[in-house]
Amino acid sequence: MASALVPLAQGCEELEAVTVIDLLRRAGIEVVTAGLDERPVQASRGVILIPDTQLDAVMDREFDMIVLPGGLPGADYLQADPRISQLLQQISNNHGFIAAICAAPKVLAANGLLQGKRATGYPGVLQPEALPQTQVESAAVVRDGKTITSRGPGTAMDFALELIEALVGREQRGRVELSLVR
Repeated sequence: MASALVPLAQGCEELEAVTVIDLLRRAGIEVVTAGLDERPVQASRGVILIPDTQLDAVMDREFDMIVLPGGLPGADYLQADPRISQLLQQISNNHGFIAAICAAPKVLAANGLLQGKRATGYPGVLQPEALPQTQVESAAVVRDGKTITSRGPGTAMDFALELIEALVGREQRGRVELSLVR
């Protein structure tokens, strides 16, 4: 079974986090949500999310994908946490998928994971002049090899469907998409 880790930071964008978690689980993907600390996560609009576990508990586990929800200050907390950097490098080195939406692509950029790649993010998050080796695009979702980025809350469903296709194929994506009556 394909697996995905979704780290949940205080102040994350709940629409992005919940959409990704929900759709990936509908596709039969094992999704593990992990809080950066032991507290319930208060998302950017005040919704309380209860992670499955704490990040420390999954540091030695292998995942096929890591998905970083955006939102502020959630993306800032992800970027400041050395465990996130470690996991990003570990999953990338193991040829897994690295995905981020909204403000979270800046975490990938800070870890050198967008060099030589095409990427997108919330307007203004990825500054082309600061990332000369990254082709910053305005598309809703950009997939470049094993790196998948997306613009923001309004693109969360398209992003999640692209993650499904990447992990378990176009046919499963189609089944999930059909069930959503899109």
